[in-house]
Order: sequence, then structure tokens, then C-alpha cells
Amino acid sequence: MTVNPKYKDSVFSFLFSDPDVLRELYSALEGVKLPPDIPVTINTLENVLFMDLYNDISFEIGGKLVVLIEHQSTINPNVALRLLMYIARVYEKMFGGKSLYSGKRLFIPKPEFFVLYNGVEFFPDEKIIRLSDNFRNVELMGLTEKNMSSLDLELRVININEGRNKEIAARSRELTEYSSFIAKVRSYGEEMGDREAAMKAAIKYCLEHGILSKFLEKHSREVFNMLITEWNTEEAKEVWYEEGLEKGLEEGMEKGREEGMERGREEIARNALLKGLSINVICDITGLDVDTIKKIDMKVQKIKSQAR
Repeated sequence: MTVNPKYKDSVFSFLFSDPDVLRELYSALEGVKLPPDIPVTINTLENVLFMDLYNDISFEIGGKLVVLIEHQSTINPNVALRLLMYIARVYEKMFGGKSLYSGKRLFIPKPEFFVLYNGVEFFPDEKIIRLSDNFRNVELMGLTEKNMSSLDLELRVININEGRNKEIAARSRELTEYSSFIAKVRSYGEEMGDREAAMKAAIKYCLEHGILSKFLEKHSREVFNMLITEWNTEEAKEVWYEEGLEKGLEEGMEKGREEGMERGREEIARNALLKGLSINVICDITGLDVDTIKKIDMKVQKIKSQAR
């Protein structure tokens, strides 16, 4: 399998950034059999900032569909709104160079939206989420359901945890083995109480038992680093919102928001350095440049020396 390095932002998007694997995944989700020669083109938007990732994978099928897939361990209530903003950016990228005011109709690929859930909290096998769920109550304005806006977006949330949605899993080997791999990481984490050791043990187990074995044989070190980054990203989100974004929102000023977010990044970097993470990994987590992290590291080392 040839993996495009542009999409190495998570184990999920790394694994499923191969067109053949995506074709199989989409076929499994929709319960269809696509011909192997139908083209699949990945068009995931690049160069988005850390903590502002809109989507895991976006791709076209045969020039007729644009499919957006998110992979989440928690279901965000604003995911439909986020995907609406993302699909607008994808269409802008596709048609930004063409005149939208000409008399010629532009035919656009039909969008489809999926969220693949593998969190630990209970969630049904499948659930539909709509953008209209976020609309304010229009009855307060004397309007009825007939007056509701025609704008909406529907996405399917599918539980991909091991043992769930067996029919879908049976149609995609990579999806089945990915779910087994994540389940093994979690079970070892509970047994060992050490996340890094659990990740290494899970990778070793899967290599020995033919679970994503070809993928892990080639990319085990990258997968380990991604898992570490994902784990720290989840912790980073708490600091980000508590110390950065929330402060900015409370102050109601863009300057306060930016300063708060910057402090959040620096605090995340400081905590990550104390935990012994490498500077390169911290760059990926925070979006800070190497020089800034080195300056923070000097302060951390000074504090450590004073503590001795």
C-alpha cells in the first residue's frame, strides 16, 4: 500500500489515505460494490492549524461524489455545522477559479457525510445528525416548521468499535482490523496503566496476530508517534479551551482570544516537555515553531535545576 505523507495527521487518516482502501471503506459504509477502476481522488484540505482541524478525510468518487469522513472518540454537537463550513471550502477550492455569475450552470459533486465513532461511551450502532438540530427555536418569532430554512445537512454517525455494525465491518478488512487494533490499545492500557507501554504492546500483539500486520510492519514507529500525539492532543484540548479559547470568548475581544490561545499553546508545550516528549512531537501538537519550544524548554530546564 502506498500512503501519501500529506495525510499523516492521525492513525485513522494515515491508514485510510490510500484510494483503494477508501473505495473499499465507502463501499462498506454504503453497502454497495464499486468497480475497482472507478477513480478515487483525495482532496483533504491542507495547512489547517492545530486544534482547528475540520476533517480527517475528504475525497471524490468518479467526479460525482464528495465524501467527507470524520473519525471521533466523542460526538461533538457542532459536527454538522463544522462539516458545512468544510464542504464550502472544498467547493471553493474546486470552483474558485470559475465565474459563479456566468450563464453556464456549474455541476457540482453531491456531498455525503460520515462520522465514524470509536469512543468508550455508549453510542448506538448508527445515528443521524442534522444541521437543523442546531437551529434556534423559530416558534419564538411566530414561525412554524413550514417556515424553516431549506438549508440542512445530514450525516451518518456509525459506531465502528469492535463487535459493532458487523455487516459493515465484514465488508472492509481494514476497518475491522483498525477497530481491533484500537480495542487492543485500550485493553492493554487498562491492564498496564502505562499508555506508552500499552501502545507498544498493542502494536507487537497485532503484528504477531495478523492485525494490520502489513501496515504496522512498514509504519509501526510512525503509528506509535501518532498515537502519542493523539493522546496528548486530547489532553491538550482541555488546556486549550480552559486556558485559551474560553478566556478569549469571555472577554469578547479578538485580541484576548488570540493571547489566551497562545498561552494555552505554551502551557501545553511546557507540560509536554515535563513529560519528556520530543520537540518535534510538541510542534505537531501545538503548532508552535521549534525556536519557541526551545525557549520554553530552557525555562523548564532552569526550573528543574532549581528544584534539585
